[in-house]
Amino acid sequence: MPKLSDDELLNALGVEQEIAKKSSYSPREERIITGFEEIQRFVERYGRTPQQGEDSDVFERLFAVRLGRILEQEECQVLLASLDYQGILNKAVIDHVDPLKSLDDDDLLAELVGNAGHSSITELRHVRSHVEIQAAEEIAKREKCEDFDRFRSLFELTEREINSGIRQTRPFSNDASVNEGNFFILGGQLVYVAEKGDEFKAPNGHPDARLRVIYSNGTESNLLLRSLQRALYKDEAGRRLTEPDLGPLFSETLDEDDVESGTIYVLRSMSDHPFVAEHRKLIHKIGVTGGKVETRIANAAHAATYLLADVEVIASYKLAGINRTKLESIFHRIFAPAQLDLTIHDRFGRPVRPKEWFLVPLHVIDEAVCRIRDGSITNVVYDPKTACLVSIAQ
Repeated sequence: MPKLSDDELLNALGVEQEIAKKSSYSPREERIITGFEEIQRFVERYGRTPQQGEDSDVFERLFAVRLGRILEQEECQVLLASLDYQGILNKAVIDHVDPLKSLDDDDLLAELVGNAGHSSITELRHVRSHVEIQAAEEIAKREKCEDFDRFRSLFELTEREINSGIRQTRPFSNDASVNEGNFFILGGQLVYVAEKGDEFKAPNGHPDARLRVIYSNGTESNLLLRSLQRALYKDEAGRRLTEPDLGPLFSETLDEDDVESGTIYVLRSMSDHPFVAEHRKLIHKIGVTGGKVETRIANAAHAATYLLADVEVIASYKLAGINRTKLESIFHRIFAPAQLDLTIHDRFGRPVRPKEWFLVPLHVIDEAVCRIRDGSITNVVYDPKTACLVSIAQ
């Protein structure tokens, strides 16, 4: 049998040959087209062209910059005319951006693709960059937080602080920093930065760090700082939570939620629950009232918040001109690490997790009240390991 050539063998097998077509675009044109395709995807998603408004996120502003530069250069419009199936080049209205006038051709190309240095003709189109894909995967990759009980009370406290106005929400773009202890809202969930590793330089030269991030749904992820930043930028509802503004506890003028003469009270439960009985002298409920403590606890045995048992008043402290909400938030913040994690069933058989009960010695509560009086209370937090109030960094 005569030896067949490669072409003859393919013909014998019925395989059609296709000559690989080389791109007719130069590397420069490829980069311009790639930048324009990202703008097209934005228009498909939002039904409008990107704008430079103050409410626009960083990505929309970048797309607006690209489109503005395209409209300023006739050669770009000629190149993209056949690809513009949405008519973007005809209907776009872009805010004028003076600083871009100083860009040279290389800077312009970097703006058009959003990534300087990617000039290879083999760069794939319609495919996100490796950095974008990696960031999205890191955000999506979550695992169950095995020690979520450590953070549960902190999330609950933060939600109360948001509802009471002690914490405010701010657009992330106003402050893009990320530090240990920060709270954010991402994808409709509270996000807490529990740990931040040592900083290092990313391939693009920007500082980065590995984070341990806890989510309010009981999951966590180990992701890069810049990945979290990108996710917050892209989320239109992404927000930063401000630090608690506890304000003055005592003032000459009283707000609506203040009381002229108030009482901080400390209760001890008479419950026969095994755990409560074992730690009775350590488990305390701390509250604030503008009325009589006795009236407040009259029906304790029928209320889940009092562990469905009678209570004993073991300490009370009189104060004047107190902002009740802020004062209770201070107590909750200080003793959050020692909040009692106990679930009981109310008289209807429904599970209830009472709040405001803490595993704290009475002498530590005494010290906290003294610190309230001298104004040093906001500088400390309770350390369960040493059973002491310890200073925190300001």
